[in-house]
Amino acid sequence: MATSPTSVLDWALAWVRPGKLSAKGIIGMNRRNIRYIGRYNSRRLYPLVDDKLKTKLLAERHGITTPALIGTVTTQFGVKQVAALVEERQGFVIKPAKGSGGKGILVIERRDGDAYVKPSGAHLSREDLERHVSNILSGLYSLGGSPDVAVIEDLIHFDPSLTEYTYEGVPDIRVIVFQGYPVMAMMRLSTAASDGKANLHQGAVGVGLDIATGTALRGVQFDRPQASHPDTGHELASLRIPDWGTLLTLAAGCYEMTGLGYLGTDMVLDARHGPMLLELNARPGLAIQMANGEGLRARLDLIERQPAGLSVADRVAFAQRHFARSSELPASRVPA
Repeated sequence: MATSPTSVLDWALAWVRPGKLSAKGIIGMNRRNIRYIGRYNSRRLYPLVDDKLKTKLLAERHGITTPALIGTVTTQFGVKQVAALVEERQGFVIKPAKGSGGKGILVIERRDGDAYVKPSGAHLSREDLERHVSNILSGLYSLGGSPDVAVIEDLIHFDPSLTEYTYEGVPDIRVIVFQGYPVMAMMRLSTAASDGKANLHQGAVGVGLDIATGTALRGVQFDRPQASHPDTGHELASLRIPDWGTLLTLAAGCYEMTGLGYLGTDMVLDARHGPMLLELNARPGLAIQMANGEGLRARLDLIERQPAGLSVADRVAFAQRHFARSSELPASRVPA
């Protein structure tokens, strides 16, 4: 069975002395669940983020950019209409509205005659697409196996400056937002081991990011330091996220959008539209601490002491001022 990022973190921390964890400000699942999620996230608001379709429609109403919605399939009768929905599209994504951990997400990069081509080069038929959508509707990928809705979105054309940092899949940026403040961030880079998906527990590389600048701090894969991408060979020290201020502003605005005080925002960088919200998580994992080489506790404690009512811009500026860091990655070598 695959190990989740949170359980991987707990396993790794079991071998570290409690005093060292306390000095690092590392928080574990119990503190996260009781002190932050239980206190600041009302359960009645969970459906806003657990259902990707609801999240997308809510974001549109709040002016937060997301990948364009092509259509939805809600019944088995509608499965046969999938090909018609994507007829005008070269690339698109089909995902379950209630899926988690990247399960059930099908990315089609281009068309080859009647075939649909995945980033890996694998060719799928119309029947393959219909079967996948039918599986989504039956709840194969949803939380608890409940009946689901298939969401079809526009394909993300990720920023070309990030091409050498990822393998086949779209890299995303997880930002932890607490009381509307962006407190910690990492980029997740897909690899061959992760099958082109940006999931740390499947082997993606996590790169901690400086909240002040969006530059790389340190990289990890399978809990071990990683200075370069394992497939492309490109070093990670030069990684810098374009339009970082806009990305943080979008992430911070998700607090007002959802009312959730402790939130994981997953962002992507589209070459045409810039930073966009991909999805939200009311129970974000803790592996981001490993990618940053620092615990969340000191930052969360500081934010709890701040007055309420600050604007998004003020909260972002506060985070960039107080949570600035220096890179631990070796500097990239420039040929003589």
